[in-house]
Amino acid sequence: MIKTGLVLSGGGVRGFAHLGLLKLLDEMGIKPYAISGVSAGAIAGAFYLAGHSPEAILRILKQNGYFGWTNLLWKKDGFFSMQPLMRTLQQYIPKERFEDLAARFFVTATDFTHSKAITFSSGPLYEPVVASASVPVVFAPVKIGDSILVDGGLMNNMPVEPLVGLCDHIIGSHVNKLHQQPQPMLNPVGKRNILEKCFHMAISASVEARLQQCSLYIEPDLHQFNMFDVSKADEIFNIGYITAARLRPQLEKLLLV
Repeated sequence: MIKTGLVLSGGGVRGFAHLGLLKLLDEMGIKPYAISGVSAGAIAGAFYLAGHSPEAILRILKQNGYFGWTNLLWKKDGFFSMQPLMRTLQQYIPKERFEDLAARFFVTATDFTHSKAITFSSGPLYEPVVASASVPVVFAPVKIGDSILVDGGLMNNMPVEPLVGLCDHIIGSHVNKLHQQPQPMLNPVGKRNILEKCFHMAISASVEARLQQCSLYIEPDLHQFNMFDVSKADEIFNIGYITAARLRPQLEKLLLV
């Protein structure tokens, strides 16, 4: 049996494009042997391996508003709370441990205490997924053990490493504008645009190197969408599906090698 691995990057609302890829893989009968996800990719991977269809995941995340600014709880320390995401995971994913999922699953977060990336693949599921998606400055960090954890994309937004040597082929899904035409900053710039631009600039070099370790990577053109515009979820989902469908011949070749 050919072991196919998926790497799902972070990207906020642009992570809905991952679901378009998963829809195409379902149609092709490709079931991943393992998924490595970070931030939005970790959320998508957790729901998918818990048995939800890509369309159902789209509906759940839209209804619960994690990627948007609505339905978020403002904390006294100045961060948005991650409790809405925690409650959504608990409600829709009764499988509380990594070991209960349909395939191997790796979640990358950033250990802010020790300045390094950390990967979870066993034990309790919810806290690592929440930590992986805790965008610095926006969301409150998550404490696990003696470490304070934030968004995994800060250190590794394309966590291919857990799948190298484990899978025969690795398909990367990257949704963060790495190879797209640079866009001028809006005027007025806006705090959200500054935050997003800084994030992309900080991670681009490390992502480029990791994409080379993928047998095939998919990068839909999502330059017009910011990280938090959940109203565009359906459009992003469709772009992800259409982009993946264009690469169907390459995906089919992977199954024969």
